Amino acid sequence: MGTFQNILSKKQFEPDPNWLQIKTIDMHTGGEPLRVITEGFPELKGSSVLEYRRYCKEHYDHLRTALMFEPRGHADMYGCILCRPNDEEGDFGVIFLHNEGYSTMCGHAIIALTTLCVEMKWIEVKEGDNMVKIDAPCGRITSFAHIKNGVLTGVRFHCVASFVVGLDQTVKVPELGTVTYDLAYGGAFYAYVDMDKNNFDFDLSKNSYQQLIRKGMDIKKAVMQQDHKILHPFENDLSFLYGTIFTKKSDKRSIDSRNVCVFADGEVDRCPTGSGVSGRMAIHKKRNEIDFGETMSIESITDSVFIGSVVEEVDFGPFKAVIPQVEGTANITGMHTFVIDPNDPMKHGFILR
Repeated sequence: MGTFQNILSKKQFEPDPNWLQIKTIDMHTGGEPLRVITEGFPELKGSSVLEYRRYCKEHYDHLRTALMFEPRGHADMYGCILCRPNDEEGDFGVIFLHNEGYSTMCGHAIIALTTLCVEMKWIEVKEGDNMVKIDAPCGRITSFAHIKNGVLTGVRFHCVASFVVGLDQTVKVPELGTVTYDLAYGGAFYAYVDMDKNNFDFDLSKNSYQQLIRKGMDIKKAVMQQDHKILHPFENDLSFLYGTIFTKKSDKRSIDSRNVCVFADGEVDRCPTGSGVSGRMAIHKKRNEIDFGETMSIESITDSVFIGSVVEEVDFGPFKAVIPQVEGTANITGMHTFVIDPNDPMKHGFILR
């Protein structure tokens, strides 16, 4: 039998039984990838999502890099590990992975995972809203998958209490001079930079991709180096600046605003950023620019759109916070079985940008 006939008859690779095999379902939300790890990841020890996150960071960070970095991923890859919820009322917990480490909240992942709950029949699916309670490192997220005539039409979620730390703060940034920004939390802390308040020589288009990375990281580093610390009122593990979000009025009459988030180690979010939109809802409520019953459409660098709104106001430690709602859609892109060959010199991955 010739080589081509062998190819036709043998299409399944059988890895060495000693190789680690990790299965995933890959998705995207508004263009932003999500690699959902479903099988093969070693057991995480602990009694809460924050403890599982800490254990993964301390014991299995090489698997994060193997699955997020090249050659299996890329500099802007994003993933998650499903785990037990914090208590019996939760459906499941989730740990978020990216090129720098482990984030505290990810709205695009919540939308994708809620979609996956429907597609995989992990929940009993009915007409109307289907509630899913997901424990993220920042707290419990309640999401709703809406089914109409048997078809999933979209997902919305209620984020954790989101609040403003400061409006119209300033920081000196090399090559940019004095930058005005708002500091807010939507499950993660972001510096929000309004392009209309700052005179930059770049815009929020795909043509400015590399500049957005460089300047976004420069702003993030400058804010982190300021005297005041970024502190979550209840959890030290949540007390860090995750990224910079550039905002601007949209050129489209049907869209309210444009949003480009540069987070972790220079990743650019392809979607409008669920946690970022949550923080924006807190900012806009603080500025009296949005009220209950109103919505705001926010597009990303890929022109994908999330819809943000404010559900209620709550007291959260010293802050007057809001519970934001974010709406979007997600899709499955593939299923994978990744193998870790212990003799592969690049088994833990690498990044080139």
